[in-house]
Amino acid sequence: MKQLFLMVNDGSVKVIETPAPTVKDNFVLVETEYSVVSAGTERSLASFGNKNLLQKAMERPDQVKKVFDKVSTDGLVNTVESAFNRLKEPMPMGYSGVGKVIACGKGVTDISIGDRVAMVGQAYHSEINRVNKNLIARISTEDEDIRQYAFCALGGIALEGIHQAEVIPGETIGVVGLGLLGHITARILNAYGCDVIAYDVVNKTLGSTPLKAFIKSNDENARDITMSLTQSRGVDKVIITAAANSNQPMDLAAAITRDKGIICMIGVTQMNIDRRPYYERELTFKIARSYGPGRYQSDYEEKGIDLPIGYVRFTEGRNIEEFVRLINTGRASFTDLITHVFPFNDSPSAYELITTNSNNERYIGVLLEYSTNTDKLKSRIDGRQPFKKKTHTLGKNEILNIGLIGAGNFVKNTMLPALKKTKLYNFRGLATTGGMNAAQANTSFPFEYSTNDYHELLKDDSIDLVIVSTNHNTHAKFIIEALETGKHVYCEKPLCLTLVELERIEKAYLASSGELFCGMNRRYAPLVHKIKETLSTDKIPAVYDYIVNAGFIPNDHWTQDEAIGGGRIIGEACHFVDTIQFLDGSKLESLNITYADNKAFPKKDNALIRMRFVSGAVANIVYTSMGSKKYPKEELRVFSNGSVCELNNYISLRRYGNIKTKTMKFRQDKGIADEYKHIAAVITGKAKNDAIEDAFVSHRMIIEGMK
Repeated sequence: MKQLFLMVNDGSVKVIETPAPTVKDNFVLVETEYSVVSAGTERSLASFGNKNLLQKAMERPDQVKKVFDKVSTDGLVNTVESAFNRLKEPMPMGYSGVGKVIACGKGVTDISIGDRVAMVGQAYHSEINRVNKNLIARISTEDEDIRQYAFCALGGIALEGIHQAEVIPGETIGVVGLGLLGHITARILNAYGCDVIAYDVVNKTLGSTPLKAFIKSNDENARDITMSLTQSRGVDKVIITAAANSNQPMDLAAAITRDKGIICMIGVTQMNIDRRPYYERELTFKIARSYGPGRYQSDYEEKGIDLPIGYVRFTEGRNIEEFVRLINTGRASFTDLITHVFPFNDSPSAYELITTNSNNERYIGVLLEYSTNTDKLKSRIDGRQPFKKKTHTLGKNEILNIGLIGAGNFVKNTMLPALKKTKLYNFRGLATTGGMNAAQANTSFPFEYSTNDYHELLKDDSIDLVIVSTNHNTHAKFIIEALETGKHVYCEKPLCLTLVELERIEKAYLASSGELFCGMNRRYAPLVHKIKETLSTDKIPAVYDYIVNAGFIPNDHWTQDEAIGGGRIIGEACHFVDTIQFLDGSKLESLNITYADNKAFPKKDNALIRMRFVSGAVANIVYTSMGSKKYPKEELRVFSNGSVCELNNYISLRRYGNIKTKTMKFRQDKGIADEYKHIAAVITGKAKNDAIEDAFVSHRMIIEGMK
């Protein structure tokens, strides 16, 4: 299939071919017929991309602050590399469309294959979209112009603004901003029996949008004209739909609203509130959150858990249903708002219209139209030419072919750049269930082919190493299947989430000719090796104190779901257990976990992990999400034989001895590249796999300790 992306580094748009997504539980696959190009959001994103780095920084000071915070903890070089990697990553565009369902996952009961649906949120400019069942609404008629249903996201935004403004039929409503969103809002208000007075700096009225009046928003008499139309009362409610970098819409709304009226923002403007009119008339200001309740909530948008209608009448999905109902019943029509329709393959012309608009054309609703493409459901897309033919016997200087399962943020921003720098690996095959991640990864790090079926990687005899970087609850499945085919396997931590899975992995590993590696890279960090060398920790038992200032992750993040991510102790704290295992070198004898009880933070994000080794060494790991972002993320202190080594976030190492203190500074290096070099050395017979047994032991003890 083909999907449209914005190149954030230069503002251009690009149609990229990528494998079609596969259907998941509580999702449907939709073959897109039309999608909306947003003259607000997408225009601002494209304009942002066109700016140089200084202009980007001036426009987004919030992101600049994040960069400086990261510099203070991770160092300048790593932060700059990370920022530039993110800027190179293509951004999927689109949010609203209409199409036909071609597949339904488990849990989808109200929609069938062949149904035409309106879709929001996950409705990208893509030939095929995978959309959650809560974000679609079935269209029950074939009589209307189906193109207008593509405006469903804007309809949802308008409806949420109407609900938040507590609009009552018969009221007079001011709509500030008469672009596409303003016209849709005005028509819905009219369908609900309200009089609408519209305001804008330019007269954008259409005869088919019923208005009581139009008033220029920059007219100094705008308030007086409004009063003359409302028996000197003012409008009952105001819905601001404008997109403007000024406070004028807010000031106008406060001037024209009656006593105890409500002003609701669904556009994007400055929001400086003048106290006097709000105090004198006891006005209320509200912001409507996108399409309605459920928006930005993973339980609703990803897991498909609906909100009870008895408590939430109009959710995100039910707002879309209402928009569809208004069209189906003839209460509202939006077809005439469509001024331009571009073929999907000519998408750049649509973006030229909403950005530079060199021909000065008047536009309101801009759509992309999708034609029949018999290849859009292909499960495999061939990319660049193969690197070389592979022999089945690896030589010591052989370049290794990798097959990658999963392409999340860590893969795109950290793993693939590090693998490429080693010059030891060739990117052979990439498997993802969603085409978007494959397209993003392939843009910077082209693979020879991409697929939505990971079995193709396992069947590919030329692939030497299968890399697994997916949700934690799927790791065991992929590891076992790959080992059973004789592949070498590298899995991002953790190996698994349960003891049953761990036993199955160990059994598969012992029976396989392939090696198994777990992505716990800190044992390969140069400064960790320096500690081991300086203090002889594998010969002289030490005392370890490891502080991990992990940072807050909300409860609804997938890593916090114990069934999917397993929680942060097995998901991340295994790193730090493994680091101390490496430093000590003897068998881990015991591990105990004690959780803090602070109801303001997820309970299992904050723990003390105590360890004892056969050598006599002891360790304490403080893992917490309660700390400040200004404090280093990781600090390790090792006490041994009259000396102390203090590691600061893998940037510097200070040694306190009997005579003097010595400090060594480096760019931050957590051992990722050295880990990948070690894996290649093991596979090509130049080194031994001496880490996997430690991983088996630590996983077993952590899983048992979490009970």
